[in-house]
Amino acid sequence: MARTLVLALLLLANILFLAVVLAPSDADAARLKDIASFSGVRNNELVGYGLVVGLAGTGDGTSSTFTMRSMSNMLEKMGVETDPTDLKPKNVAAVMVTAKMPVSAKPGSTIDVTVSSLGDAKSLLGGILLITPLKGLDGRVYAVGQGALTIGGFSVAGAAADAQKNIPTVGRIPSGAVVERGVPFKFNTQDSMTLNLSVADFGTTMQVVNKINASMGGEFASAKDISTIDLRLPDRFRGNMVPLMASLENLDISPDGKARVVVDEKTGTVVLGQDVRLSKVAVAHGSLQIVVSEDQEVSQPGPFSDGETVVVPRTDIQVTEANNQLMLMEGATLQELVDGLNSIGASPRDLISIIRALKVAGSLHAEVEVI
Repeated sequence: MARTLVLALLLLANILFLAVVLAPSDADAARLKDIASFSGVRNNELVGYGLVVGLAGTGDGTSSTFTMRSMSNMLEKMGVETDPTDLKPKNVAAVMVTAKMPVSAKPGSTIDVTVSSLGDAKSLLGGILLITPLKGLDGRVYAVGQGALTIGGFSVAGAAADAQKNIPTVGRIPSGAVVERGVPFKFNTQDSMTLNLSVADFGTTMQVVNKINASMGGEFASAKDISTIDLRLPDRFRGNMVPLMASLENLDISPDGKARVVVDEKTGTVVLGQDVRLSKVAVAHGSLQIVVSEDQEVSQPGPFSDGETVVVPRTDIQVTEANNQLMLMEGATLQELVDGLNSIGASPRDLISIIRALKVAGSLHAEVEVI
């Protein structure tokens, strides 16, 4: 009896061990904040027009008339009268300045700016951006940018050669703009919130709804459509939403979606998702290669004859055809599908043709997207 009990306990222990080992893991889980955006948490695009000075002769030429007008207007505001036609802006470049201002940015905080050449400047290396107002879509000034540029490249040229690394006509100024006006939005005054999922899938949306409700202890979240969730805020979090958002955005979600095969014909890249399935199908893929080479041979006449030396063309044709056998393929998993494609010796370029043929035959159960 005791021996039977020991064997039963050992068998139970082995079953529990296998259950733990074979249990599905959350290795493919993603945090909610990585697959969703929350209403009221966004960036605002800013743009402005300015001048970069201090360039070593790599600025706009005289063909950029707007640069000369901008220089003239700037100097006139400083009390210097100039004629735009007399200016030679080799050390000045007209630029567009862009920035992203978070909704939480307050007056006095700083943001990064990107400076891009607008005229025919060759390089912005060593330049300094003069004070530039940055406006939003409503036409109001929200930040002011100024400072020295950092360029991730260079461009040098001589009489017979030139060299360039990266793009020298685009630069950045870390913390190069000071926020002067904040966005009139108060995050903590919301009574409800909307979550927009980047994954358009009903199963993933319901998974998020269920996990949010389980975390909050009530029916506070509801799905509005395939990728939109409405969240009703509990009374205890109104006016203090940060603790709630900190807990929700770290929920583990396992995103799901349609099986998809992405094909890039320009580079011959093929990417297969893990949910791609293949019904039983027979595939034979062979290639025919024909090489035609032309050569010229000289034909000499016999001694003491009246013949002439002539050039005779010679054509050599070689035909090579791969004799691949019909292979039976069936892939219940991604690994089986890849092994089946490799078994017929398919190259990445061949895979594109095979995948299209399998889709037409109805054996490939996935969306094929060509980029």
